[in-house]
Parts: sequence; structure tokens; C-alpha cells
Amino acid sequence: MTGTSAPEYTPAHAPATLRNRAPLLAVLRRFLPAEGLLLEIASGTGEHAAYMAPQLPGLEWQPTDYSPDALADIDAHARASGCARIRPALRLDVTADPWPVTRADAIFCCNMIHIAPWEAAEGLFAGAARLLPTGAPLVLYGPYRREGRHTAESNAAFDASLQARDPRWGVRCLEGEVVPLATRSGFRLEEIAVMPANNLTLLFRRV
Repeated sequence: MTGTSAPEYTPAHAPATLRNRAPLLAVLRRFLPAEGLLLEIASGTGEHAAYMAPQLPGLEWQPTDYSPDALADIDAHARASGCARIRPALRLDVTADPWPVTRADAIFCCNMIHIAPWEAAEGLFAGAARLLPTGAPLVLYGPYRREGRHTAESNAAFDASLQARDPRWGVRCLEGEVVPLATRSGFRLEEIAVMPANNLTLLFRRV
């Protein structure tokens, strides 16, 4: 009797990663240390790790996500990349204390704090303060309001759609919300990189 093999697992794909991964990598090359452990928060499908980790040879990449269902996707993309420096994905709830990772040399978080309650942003900075040494980077990517205003009509529409899904979500104000939280948590904003599609990459340093 001839057996049949199980169908190959097809991980989820996020189309936005194809558009933003190259510009993000260019910025991360400047912001991240040459070596050490990079903790990625809210890895999603894991496609950023699969694309970037092979091109950042000094870094071990630890992907994480709040959703248990995402972990298989992250690991599948990591295997397909062939990069042995991507560690098995871990479930991480940023509002929890402690986290399943106890130290890191850098933290990267893409497109999370606007698609989550504000408590997630608070947990992110609190956890980063516990893990990162002085001078280490915390890098955030996504859309932000500046001085209370949206930077584009498309961001205003996106914000409205987020709040329609969950009133606790929304595009955060950089100066009015994110920077004050960072300062209270022991971080300073060092650089703002303007990105395609009306997004920003923010470099915070642990002080």
C-alpha cells in the first residue's frame, strides 16, 4: 500500500511586508548594533525576520507574537529563509511581567501599538526597560500623528477604520502620547526616519 505524505504547510503572507521590508532594512542597518540578540515584538507572519535576519549577520533574531496561531507561520518562514540565526518563535504578551526573554541587545516592533489597546504600548516600553541595557535601541515602525494631526488623509481613514473595529485602537500621537510614555519609561527619542506610505521609523535609546 502506498502512503501519501501530509500536504506541505503554507504559511500566511502579509503583502505589506513586500513593500516596506527593503526601506526598513536600510534604516535598521543604521539603528541596530552589529551583533547581539534582537528581540522582535509582534512578528506577525515572520516575513520581516526571514528577509532581514540573513542580511544582518551579527544578530541572533528572536521573533515573538501575542497570537499562538502566528508562531507556526513565523517558524515556517524562518525555515524557508535557511537562516539558522532565527530562533524558534515565542508567544509574548507585552502586558505580562515577566516576558519569556530576559535580556536583549535591541528590540524591534513593527505595526503594533496602533492595532492594540494603549496598555500594549505601556507594556512594550516597560518590558523594554527591563530587558535593554543603557544605550540599547528600541525601534518602532508604523503610522503616527504629529502634533495631534494626521500626516496624510490615508492615515486619517486608517485611524477611523481601526477605531471602528475597536475603539481602544488607533494611530497614536508621537509628541502627545508616545514620546511622553517613552520618557517616563527611561527612553529618549534619538531619530525619526520618514518611510514610504506615510509611516515613520522611530529610534529610542535606553537611558
